[in-house]
Amino acid sequence: MPIGTEILTTAQMRATESAAMASGRVSGAALMERAGRAVAGQIRLRWPRPGRVTVLCGPGNNGGDGYVIARRLHQAGWRVRVLGLDNAPGPDAEAMRRQWLAIGPILPLTEQALRDGPDSDVHVDAIFGTGLTRPPEGEIATILRHLGDSRFRDGLVAVDCPSGLCMDSGAMLGWPRGTAEHAPAARLTVAFDSPKPGHLLEQGPILCGQLVIADIGLREWREGQGAGIRLGCLWPAFDIADGRCQPVPAVVRAGLDKGRTRHGHKFSHGHALVIAGGPGRGGAARLSARAALRAGAGLVTLCPPDAAMAEHAQPPDALMRRPMDGAEDLTALLTDRRISGLCLGPGCGIDRAAVLLPALLASRRPCVLDADALTALATHPALAGALHEACVLTPHAGEFGRLFPDIAERLQSGSDDPAAMRGPAFSRLDAAREAAARAGAIVLLKGPDTVIAAPDGRAMIHSAFDLPWLATAGAGDVLAGLVAGLLARGLPALRATGLATWLHGQAARRLGPGLTADDLPEALPAVLRQSGL
Repeated sequence: MPIGTEILTTAQMRATESAAMASGRVSGAALMERAGRAVAGQIRLRWPRPGRVTVLCGPGNNGGDGYVIARRLHQAGWRVRVLGLDNAPGPDAEAMRRQWLAIGPILPLTEQALRDGPDSDVHVDAIFGTGLTRPPEGEIATILRHLGDSRFRDGLVAVDCPSGLCMDSGAMLGWPRGTAEHAPAARLTVAFDSPKPGHLLEQGPILCGQLVIADIGLREWREGQGAGIRLGCLWPAFDIADGRCQPVPAVVRAGLDKGRTRHGHKFSHGHALVIAGGPGRGGAARLSARAALRAGAGLVTLCPPDAAMAEHAQPPDALMRRPMDGAEDLTALLTDRRISGLCLGPGCGIDRAAVLLPALLASRRPCVLDADALTALATHPALAGALHEACVLTPHAGEFGRLFPDIAERLQSGSDDPAAMRGPAFSRLDAAREAAARAGAIVLLKGPDTVIAAPDGRAMIHSAFDLPWLATAGAGDVLAGLVAGLLARGLPALRATGLATWLHGQAARRLGPGLTADDLPEALPAVLRQSGL
């Protein structure tokens, strides 16, 4: 698998590095040299004229990388100032420290030393990297708050991650959960081999700035972990340092051919059913139905109550309409085995959704439960026992809290006493995985850092912090319809959900600020063409 198309937890990253060094074919010092060289190269790309740089080197291997960066930039003509400690605990970092001492001094790693020096064009944060699990303390905590001053942002480069950022959760250790005021925010972060969850979750995208993933030669050992890597990135919010184009995620490349045959007909491409609500509530369901059509379902039928049929007479004419008043109507309709995907919830009404849910779940058909269907499910928890692996739940944070209140509470825990945090924070990734395992269904936890999880632990992250204009009425209804259309085409639930999320984000990127939910389905043909799919 190419560099950057999967996400490694910190434990998996350590295991990859350990396997590489245990092979005898690469040393820790060699990996450190490659990492430092990669960061120095990225700095020189953005600041082509040598200037002043201050490199802050911490007590571990991240600090060792910093000494390599300092040496490399010195060799390129930069005026380098290094702040560090009296020694480095590991032999590789200590060797890099001694190499720098043959060139120049190491000043104390203190806030006063940082303040006393001349202004620098670039500050390199090589204090703490991927493995940090507790809040920084003492002098280093003071330094980090000083680096959080906005005047540093345009020239702050982080090695692995801004110091203090938990790479498994995206929480800033020592800061209240969900905030990062006065935390160091980088213009550029250079990480190695693969992104980590914390680069894409919570505060990670805000604090990392531009994220670059540099290849330091670990691919063979990363891929040797095989099934141990169960987390994918749907839209990499990072650049690949060797200059290759961003890969279309594997879930997309493998997904869109499903159900498309040269000699097929509309039923071989699936039949999606979108259940609408009563009079005056049909807009959300029509958005979902239009999206299911654009997702490639061969047929899409919109099913409002008989009293609301007239308001669904307008285009698109490709939509079929059929009245559905109660559970008996749904059960009768599902005797048609060609119906291969359903969407229940957008504009449906909570009471109507609660009436229809038992028949829908009893059918075991692939389905999306969104909006009012999720509220009905939370209101009638006994229905949760009928969920199955072909169900996709699409909650936003509020709906997630109603469905899984104890998990949501854990997600918010630690906010009142961040300094007491020990170990990685419980993350949105953890929350989605736990919820999916409990429900026995796919959970799509919506947000700018959308997480999709399956009951078996497989998961994907879609980072959409670059899409604030996607937070608009009806966008979630479009996403639900995309999932339903892809389910109808026969894609497995996890793959359909990942592909729908990717298409949804790409359509929003193409449209840009000012989009409305009505625009999203119409942008999909161009997204598919542009992606070569």
